Amino acid sequence: MGVTGTGHEPPQGHRRGTGQAQGHGHAHGHGHGHAVSAEADRRLLTAALVLILGFMAVEVVIGFVARSLALVSDAGHMLTDAIAIAFAIVAMRIAARPPQGGFTYGLKRAEIISAQINGITLLLLSVYFVYEGVRRLIEPPEVAGAYVVATGLAGIVVNLAATWLLSRANRSSLNVEGAFQHILNDLFAFIATTAAGAVVWATGWSRADALAALVVAALMLKAGWGLVRDSGRVFMEAAPAGMSPAEIGRRTAALEHVVEVHDLHIWEVTSGYPAMSAHILVAPGSDCHAVRQAAQRMVHDEYGIAHTTLQVDHAPPDLLAIGGPAEPHCAEAHGPAHTNGRPQPSDDTTGKRGPNGCPGRRRISFRRPDRLSDHPT
Repeated sequence: MGVTGTGHEPPQGHRRGTGQAQGHGHAHGHGHGHAVSAEADRRLLTAALVLILGFMAVEVVIGFVARSLALVSDAGHMLTDAIAIAFAIVAMRIAARPPQGGFTYGLKRAEIISAQINGITLLLLSVYFVYEGVRRLIEPPEVAGAYVVATGLAGIVVNLAATWLLSRANRSSLNVEGAFQHILNDLFAFIATTAAGAVVWATGWSRADALAALVVAALMLKAGWGLVRDSGRVFMEAAPAGMSPAEIGRRTAALEHVVEVHDLHIWEVTSGYPAMSAHILVAPGSDCHAVRQAAQRMVHDEYGIAHTTLQVDHAPPDLLAIGGPAEPHCAEAHGPAHTNGRPQPSDDTTGKRGPNGCPGRRRISFRRPDRLSDHPT
């Protein structure tokens, strides 16, 4: 006899040590507080977008008048900031739509798509500005340092205001964090631009402007790579950063009456929304429901995983047999099997077949005989 159950709470970031365990069944409900928070985030993002667009237009004009690549590159970066914020706002609205049709998780990964597009844009812009910066190092044009300094100081003020606005939003969202990092890096870029303009103004050494543009490009590269990497992890359904599936597997296997945990998967539906599924084998005669609830409580309270799907079955007596096929669960190997010892790698290289033509999985891990013999079958 076995049981499959799910636990579900609204995504609210990676929480540790908070909340209550979910009971039997699948509890739904996205709290009103989360909706209010999302609406507040949209207002903050919109205010930052207005600031960025207004100043970007001024910067482009002055950059061309002053013939400053650093200012034009900053304007390009601010364009990506504006696009990032606009995408973030649109993605938040799309992600808020409820699940329907074939989209059983809803459209929550719209925010991850937004983050990845913004990251790729930053990478492409960084390549362009590296090219232009090197070209102007070789053949430096005349740069009006006074214009650069004045515009740079104004940019620092505007970006400080925008950074403050976005710092108040929910930065556990990769979507919001991407927009925040855009603005923060632009603030650093304005500081570099202002310093370069001061050097040009005081000494006439116009190559300082090109060097500042290269600094801006480096900041773009760093921010872009971070966004592409983190969004890529979500699309590849990797475990959330800092969350160890091996550790969670061992902790689950250490629960009372648990013999083995396998087919353990941990991924993110979207940033701040971790999910987990696993197949848990318990000692014969044990209460499958109680074990499932204990596992859900543990991963929720200690790892912030609010959405779990756990299949709990009684372990077959032949589980102790080394090299025996996995019964009754027979499918392609899905990673290590966790026991009270250490995770054991699956071995699907023998070519042996189990029931229904499924590949047999070799059981080579340490077992707990006491948990198989405490209760008669």
